[in-house]
Amino acid sequence: MIPLSTRMRPTTLDEFVGQEHFMYKGSLFYNSIKNRTFDSAIFHGPSGTGKTTLARLIASEMDSNFYEINASTTGTKELKELIDKANLSFYGLEKKTTYVYIDEFHRWNKLQQDSLLKALEEGVIRFIGSTTENPYFAINNAVISRVRNIYEFKRLTDDNIKTIVLRAVTDKEKGFGNLNIKYDQDAVDMLSVFANGDARVALDALGFIIDNLDEGSTITKEIVAEAMQRKIGFYDKGDDRYNLLSALQKSIRGSDPDAAIHYFARLVDGGADIQMIGRRLMVMASEDIGMAYPSAISIVTSCVQAALMVGMPEAAINLSEAVILLASSPKSNSANEAFIAATKDLHTRKIDDVPDVLKDSHYKGARDKGYGNGYKYPHNYGGYVKQQYLPDNLYKEGVRYYKPKENGSEASFKKYLEGLDK
Repeated sequence: MIPLSTRMRPTTLDEFVGQEHFMYKGSLFYNSIKNRTFDSAIFHGPSGTGKTTLARLIASEMDSNFYEINASTTGTKELKELIDKANLSFYGLEKKTTYVYIDEFHRWNKLQQDSLLKALEEGVIRFIGSTTENPYFAINNAVISRVRNIYEFKRLTDDNIKTIVLRAVTDKEKGFGNLNIKYDQDAVDMLSVFANGDARVALDALGFIIDNLDEGSTITKEIVAEAMQRKIGFYDKGDDRYNLLSALQKSIRGSDPDAAIHYFARLVDGGADIQMIGRRLMVMASEDIGMAYPSAISIVTSCVQAALMVGMPEAAINLSEAVILLASSPKSNSANEAFIAATKDLHTRKIDDVPDVLKDSHYKGARDKGYGNGYKYPHNYGGYVKQQYLPDNLYKEGVRYYKPKENGSEASFKKYLEGLDK
């Protein structure tokens, strides 16, 4: 039986749901597909967010040959054969470019990735690579430099998932529209939350439920919880997970470990998963603790990674350590405030160019332009030497974005920076 997530793949661009930050009618991305000018690209992001689906939709819109391969099962030999076919098509009577979609591209080694370079440079193929890894670490720089754009796919929102689930319930051709399925809105809401931004998880759970639902029954939140083997939690107790996450962060920010562990326990008992809690804790480590205890982010990240490896219920022990550490640490929001202030200036005022003394001077002719001339290498002066780093107008105004606090370790950073000023 074909999984529901496969049956429900969109067949047109207008059916595609999610990634509204770059994919919407009238966007350059959308227009490049409709105008058949779409070039090579890399898609990266979590599973179930539409990378493969969108690549197939692009292929269907292009008047070109299309091949789809998976890097985990395809090697250099098969790729060479594919490129040979693409050469015949490109230089033959057809004069057609070939689109190649390579799923899990990060699984190829450097030699395998580099085998694409010549064909990319000559325009014989257009390449779409998808990966769940950070492409700037997992993909060779030579490949990245030949790809026009890198698109980040984000986890689908709860509303995105609801749209996809309801389409599956009502679609009479690919979904269950002919069955007149009954469902509670709470059940759809719960399915959307538990899917954690992954459409594949939501659809396959829905397919499992409907395939095994007694005739005439209604999909309820209890059935969804059973299908996904999760606690109902939030829905039974009237707790909203966002309110609990907010209460957790504010208790940590307020240095109350007892309140923080209380709200953490309610989140766990309510069915919150490791990633939902872990993401919030890692943000807090920098937003609320920050420079007052810079090691907090490293420790919290280690706790979250350990929790993901261990799994529930023991993962709660790893996360509770992170919660108590954060609540008991000195607090500073100076790093966040510095970023906000710098960004505000970028968006609201004219900023002068990078000073010539700081510009890259490692290429021929740079010195003739004055780039890098007069730069003082601090290590030659014992680790510090006074010189201008900010753009001219900000430097003349004496702009300061980072304003260190007196709490915890940041007090020593403050003292050090004040010493440099003197």
